[in-house]
Amino acid sequence: MSNQLTRRLALLDDDAHRGLLLQGLRGIERETLRVDGQGHLARTAHPVKLGSALTHPQITTDYAEALLEFITPAEHDIGLALHRLDAIHRYAYSKLDGELLWSQSMPCELPAEKDIEIAWYGKSNLGMLKHVYRRGLALRYGKAMQCIAGIHYNYSLPEELWQLLAEHEGITEERRNALRDFQSESYIATIRNFRRYSWLLMYLFGASPTLSTGFLRGREHNLETLSDDTLFLPYATSLRMSDLGYQNDAQSGLRPHENSLESYVTSLMDAVKRPYPPYAEIGTKKDGEWVQLSTNILQIENEYYSTIRPKRVIRTGERPVQALCARGVQYIEVRCLDVDPFEPVGIALETGRFLDAFLLFCALEESPLINAMEGQVHARNFARTVKEGRRPGLTLTRNDHEVLLKDWAEELLERIRPVAELLDHEHNYKGAHMDALNAQKAKVADPDKTPSARVLQEVRTLGSFAQFGLRQSKLHAEAFRTEPLMPAETALFDEMARVSLAEQAQVEATDTGSFDDFVAAYNSSTLCRNS
Repeated sequence: MSNQLTRRLALLDDDAHRGLLLQGLRGIERETLRVDGQGHLARTAHPVKLGSALTHPQITTDYAEALLEFITPAEHDIGLALHRLDAIHRYAYSKLDGELLWSQSMPCELPAEKDIEIAWYGKSNLGMLKHVYRRGLALRYGKAMQCIAGIHYNYSLPEELWQLLAEHEGITEERRNALRDFQSESYIATIRNFRRYSWLLMYLFGASPTLSTGFLRGREHNLETLSDDTLFLPYATSLRMSDLGYQNDAQSGLRPHENSLESYVTSLMDAVKRPYPPYAEIGTKKDGEWVQLSTNILQIENEYYSTIRPKRVIRTGERPVQALCARGVQYIEVRCLDVDPFEPVGIALETGRFLDAFLLFCALEESPLINAMEGQVHARNFARTVKEGRRPGLTLTRNDHEVLLKDWAEELLERIRPVAELLDHEHNYKGAHMDALNAQKAKVADPDKTPSARVLQEVRTLGSFAQFGLRQSKLHAEAFRTEPLMPAETALFDEMARVSLAEQAQVEATDTGSFDDFVAAYNSSTLCRNS
């Protein structure tokens, strides 16, 4: 362990500070496609019984109209967040009228591009802004890409913990906003360590080694054929996170600097403001209809597809970068996790326990700045793992040397072990985090235990990516439908749906000004007040 990690662990293990680790927050966002009973993309509108996709706090849509997104409240314990996620699934199944929730990250069999509906949020200016943004995504990446699903893991440590670390490391409040800046830069340091080590998450939790042949829409690829409807790579862990996923040429050179919050924000601001000639040729309107919000590299800052983001809860009318500039980083959002097709809610409790240990390790461990060449190495290690992570003898680059992925993974798990022990000690979880860590150690020792290997084996047995996805979707649906929510829980969700529909109606009734003016004001808004 580094001196910093040893020192910080000892500080948090002190009797006076042990309660701090109980005060962090966890939240999950799970994306999932609605499909029909044959495993084809649902062509129906977002079910009104679920509420408004624009204003509902827990049930919305993401890119495609059929891509549901379930959002848990932030909880102090990941177990409780997963319980909330389970309840959302059970409620959704009570309103789906025979449709299923797709069990995999990579999409089901999709119709022609023209027949994939973009998410609709109503006729208000705000709703149209969200819809036109997605029109732009369809233009830039294709509609099939808008059907990919993932798990987002939101993670924060309490402000009191950052304050404690700041005080013990000589940071005082003499300088204005010193503690806020320490917290922000500590989260940015956490993200740098995540960049160094996130290949490990792809090996341990990647679950998309196969995909439907039709997904690629004729694109060139180096995948192998498993069957008429299935492509794969034999040692892949996550094709979703490979270059086949949500990427394009415009973003290929975009590498926001994460050596400081200021450099990160500046690089995103530049991409939102910088024109991209191929998009400029298209323009923002076609035949009088909006087709994208701008002709710049990014329409809005959230278009940058990253494996992890610094985040701040935004206020009404505020942009994400404005919130970061004004009040600093509040939490981080891990975005690289595949949906686990063996888990009804898409993620296991054991996975959450390990993520908590992994992210706390990233937060407490030393995190030197990353230069451009090092950044390329980290990206290459990640890319190698998602396409070849289970290949025997696979090496990654560390400190200018090639090391076996297996050896590095074992070393990294041992470095995380004291963090898992601390979490178990502080939380009185009776070894839950250590059990989760040991389960990951078993995957490193035996690649056949990884989700990607298990998925590939099941798909080989069935002979079809689609058949495996449909089988798992039906199994999960049966589990949720045979144990519905209690009436009181259902009533709470019903009320949430009713309120959300009323809120959307209110937004639409009180709208003023044209959509053109609304977009102009949005695009011209000062991204950072101190810029």
